[in-house]
Amino acid sequence: MTKLGAIAAAAVAAIVATDAGAGEIGFSSPNFDDNFQTVLREAAKAHAESLGHSLQVEDAREDVGNQLSQIQNFIASGVDAIILAPVSAAASPQITQMARAANTPLIYVNRRPVDLDDLGGNSAFVGSDETWSGTLEAFEMCNLAAGTGKGVLLMGILSNEAAVTRSQDVREVVGLSMCQGIEIVAEQEGKWQRTEAANIISNMLASGTDFNMVFANNDEMALGAIQALKSAGVSMDDVIVGGVDATADALVAMKAGDLDVTVFQNAAGQATGSVDAAIAAMNGEDLPNWINIPFELVTPANVDDYLGAN
Repeated sequence: MTKLGAIAAAAVAAIVATDAGAGEIGFSSPNFDDNFQTVLREAAKAHAESLGHSLQVEDAREDVGNQLSQIQNFIASGVDAIILAPVSAAASPQITQMARAANTPLIYVNRRPVDLDDLGGNSAFVGSDETWSGTLEAFEMCNLAAGTGKGVLLMGILSNEAAVTRSQDVREVVGLSMCQGIEIVAEQEGKWQRTEAANIISNMLASGTDFNMVFANNDEMALGAIQALKSAGVSMDDVIVGGVDATADALVAMKAGDLDVTVFQNAAGQATGSVDAAIAAMNGEDLPNWINIPFELVTPANVDDYLGAN
């Protein structure tokens, strides 16, 4: 695999050739209700329009059938390129084949497709290496807990590669010798949603589940856990909570002393990188299969550096 992991947003911009004219780009978002995806699509739209292109945005509502229909409609309407964050990684080979048959440039963003190794040319993935997201989160939480504790793992939608990989990252870190005093006492699918996570944690507290750590696959679920804990009268000094994304709401929670760890996933970097890659492909440039936008650990010590970033 030629993942070219060292290429970041600045390198993506460098491959964008002088544009031959305005184009229309189809953008399929997996979920308008997801805060991170909202930041990503709005940044993509603003960047495309700043370069003289239009972005036609659709909401797949986490339904793979909806997303496949949107891709078909984009192709039928003759868009110049397609950008999507896939609802299901398993559907990406079908989507890639559809775009290739129509010779339409295709850019996956944020959520890694399963056919990553087959991309390149006029198709690419713009996103981060998920083996680092959960690893950075869990390792810092292990340090804060001095290697001992009882943890709950809140997972995203398990058809998404990010949820699977971030969850496995946590398990692997907990398996390290320095963290072997940490026990994962429960794992549940919170589906990336704040309300879903709040309900899960509320039910665990009501049933007497004993835990003092919450490993969440994203900030929305971490915030839901915090909401449930505080509603139950649990002091946030007694629980270590971590997430991923460094969303605006999460950083507010960190400044308030409620959230202990998050990992910056650069929504603007992924958004502008995906638009730049689409334009480059529209202009005949060859793309690498993977344009990597690195993750960065965020803690109370450096949180001020990330305020406003997502």
